[in-house]
Amino acid sequence: MATSPVTTNSLSSSSSSLFSASLPSLLPRRRVPLPLALRRRHGTPAIRAKIREIFMPALSSTMTEGKIVSWVKAEGDRLSKGESVVVVESDKADMDVETFYDGILAAIVVPEGQSAPVGAPIGLLAESEDEVPLAKAQALSQSQPQTPPSPPPPSEATPPPSPPPATAPPTPVAAAAAAAPPVQEGPRKTIATPFAKKLAKQHKVDLAKVAGTGPYGRITSTDIEAAAGIQPKKPAAAPAAPAPAASITAAATATAKGSAAAAPSPLPGSTVVPFTTMRAAVSKNMLESLSVPTFRVGYPVMTDALEALYEKIKSKGVTMTVLLAKAAAMALAQHPVVNASCKDGKSFGFNSNINIAVAVAIDGGLITPVLQDADKLDLYLLSQQWKELVKKAHAKQLSPNEYNSGTFTLSNLGMFGVDRFDAILPPGQGAIMAVGASKPTVVADKDGFFSVKSKMLVNVTADHRIIYGADLAAFLRTFSKTVENPEGLTL
Repeated sequence: MATSPVTTNSLSSSSSSLFSASLPSLLPRRRVPLPLALRRRHGTPAIRAKIREIFMPALSSTMTEGKIVSWVKAEGDRLSKGESVVVVESDKADMDVETFYDGILAAIVVPEGQSAPVGAPIGLLAESEDEVPLAKAQALSQSQPQTPPSPPPPSEATPPPSPPPATAPPTPVAAAAAAAPPVQEGPRKTIATPFAKKLAKQHKVDLAKVAGTGPYGRITSTDIEAAAGIQPKKPAAAPAAPAPAASITAAATATAKGSAAAAPSPLPGSTVVPFTTMRAAVSKNMLESLSVPTFRVGYPVMTDALEALYEKIKSKGVTMTVLLAKAAAMALAQHPVVNASCKDGKSFGFNSNINIAVAVAIDGGLITPVLQDADKLDLYLLSQQWKELVKKAHAKQLSPNEYNSGTFTLSNLGMFGVDRFDAILPPGQGAIMAVGASKPTVVADKDGFFSVKSKMLVNVTADHRIIYGADLAAFLRTFSKTVENPEGLTL
């Protein structure tokens, strides 16, 4: 399983140079002094506890949060530098995370199954057993602020009303409720929403006798309905309230939108499943792809010669996917613009390496292991690497460089019998090739004679900001020739 060192932050006077190099400004060091009681007991005013925070590490460039799969160590266990502490699920893989320091795992801040943003503390590491109680107290104080923030406002808002009942403040509140008519007679102007005025006119309700419950005493439609004694309709009006923005549109549209927004309940018998970290990452990437202007080009490729070669060398561990990846890499070497990428919308770069990312379906998502330098390595070495990558992908043990360094992506659904399909362009790449199944097809040669040959359809989706139709057509023609004359793939 891939490993990554835990990022920790020293809370003592001795700080870590390793941490300074990895997260200089994101997570500042803090010094935590011992309680006054301990200072007095030891008689030294400057004793400081050495407690380090274990932070959620960034396991990839696209990772924004991680999920705790399991804690390898339990609270109270003594740790040694370089020892695995926790298993973290990133957006594409599960990784063992190691510690930089010796110490005792004093407290677990984020338990198993929960997520935390990159840089957030997930545990506390104490230097000795004397600091364990203080670390536990600190962990408790860190978890408390997250819950109390919401209760304090109500509690602070409640005290003011209770002390003033004997003073003047409650008088306006009570007068507004009990003696509403006199209070509203003072301003001589009734504030009501347009819809409330319309309802009041329909139901013959005197606005001067209605106490408004809206902001600054404004009379709303619910106040009019209550005054008219239309109680059953009050709950029906409440669902429409959550969609005030829809009031700009027609009443029917607003009602439809309000009911749709207020109906998150699943269908009978259905189950709502939250996104895993991997599915969330895939979803994010797909949304990013929508901002790229793409176009698609299809091309027929005859595969009789490629299938004959495959029958000869498949016993040596070569797969059809590797053959196609090698053919694509050789074609990309002659058409480098298809291997280029545009990331900022203002410029594009030619990649010096041809790294073929191949889409692989795994349990719970999709990942793209990368065949590095596919144009330079021989077919058998590529096959060996591909076998190892697929094994690591299914075990969720790929390192970031093994799945996010692709310059061109290949997606092969032909093995499932799919004739043709379009693939979505991955962010940061110039093109992706979708390969369909190879099937017997009746074709006519230049002399008019008919024959049956194996043919597959490939569709390429490309970034139109850097790749044009002529570029893609030339690349596909080269790819087709390479597949139809595959002797060069084994060289």
